[in-house]
Amino acid sequence: MTEEALRCWLALVRLPGVGPRRAVSLLERFGSVCAVFAQPRDSYGGLRLSGEALDRLMRPRWEEVEADLAWLSQPGHGCLTLHDREYPALLREIPDPPVLLFTRGDATVLRRKQIAIVGSRNPTAMGERTARRFAAALSRAGLVVTSGLAAGIDAAGHEGALEAGSATVAVFGCGPDRVYPSRHQRLADAIVGSGGVLVSEAPPGTPPSREGFPRRNRIISGLSLGVLVVEAALQSGSLITARQAMEQGREVFAIPGSIFDPLARGCNALIREGAKLVESVPDILEELGALAGFVDRQERLPAVPPADAEAARILAHIAYAPTSVDTLVAATGYTANLIASKLVLLEMEGHVAAAPGGGYCRIK
Repeated sequence: MTEEALRCWLALVRLPGVGPRRAVSLLERFGSVCAVFAQPRDSYGGLRLSGEALDRLMRPRWEEVEADLAWLSQPGHGCLTLHDREYPALLREIPDPPVLLFTRGDATVLRRKQIAIVGSRNPTAMGERTARRFAAALSRAGLVVTSGLAAGIDAAGHEGALEAGSATVAVFGCGPDRVYPSRHQRLADAIVGSGGVLVSEAPPGTPPSREGFPRRNRIISGLSLGVLVVEAALQSGSLITARQAMEQGREVFAIPGSIFDPLARGCNALIREGAKLVESVPDILEELGALAGFVDRQERLPAVPPADAEAARILAHIAYAPTSVDTLVAATGYTANLIASKLVLLEMEGHVAAAPGGGYCRIK
């Protein structure tokens, strides 16, 4: 790509009120990105452009483009246009693909087979652990985990992939030079340092906004073969990602939960709408296996019971829904102090997780 063409692509994505669909219309009408900016004002009729957008087409703000070029000149920074051969093929297929992607890290990861993991920003401890375990196992099976770097399930998905020694993709709802939430700066750096990539369609300097995050959700699903939802309330933004995935023809997977758990209602609703109910990683691999062309490298080993006999007896009475210490006292006859000490052991061994309200849930 010539420098002039790159400058025009950067000016195109900064046109006010011109989203991906209208930008594609401009490209299709005039044949090239440079030609978009070389027309008389009356040539843009029928495209329903605002006066501000028309003014910007006549007089692009090249100083903003220079700032973008300065960001792109930094090590590890790059961009992909809709016309580049390296642009992710699956993303190109959605109805409104981004015309330009800003990247930080290894952009070749975007062409690998991906699965999105999304869910609540305020999950339970068991939900976070579930997301990490699924992410690690799916990464070891050959899929790249993609998510939005948000608090909760998103972050747990990225962390699980990193724990498995795999690359992961984080899609931003703000500019590529900003990390939101800011407390995830270290996680973002770890993603880049481990061979992954940070992605945004928004130019550098774009702040987080209420509109930016729903728009980025279509990119998360668009990059992926399927979307796994782990814990989501009925009003969760992750349901937007899942429903966009359905519209894009992607597979949608959901982990079910108790009908009394608000964080399970979104997943249960998706299952009623046709999402695949998922209880284990093989449920996903069996669905995507032929499509993805990867090999299931999971170690299907039976769960190892606790070595401690008292802990094993306590575990037998812990349900996958929250179980209180009082219930365990009544079931085992052990004192509350003994049960508390054994619960710490069971949690360290990965058999149980603390639940809101002081109970414990079995997780394997």
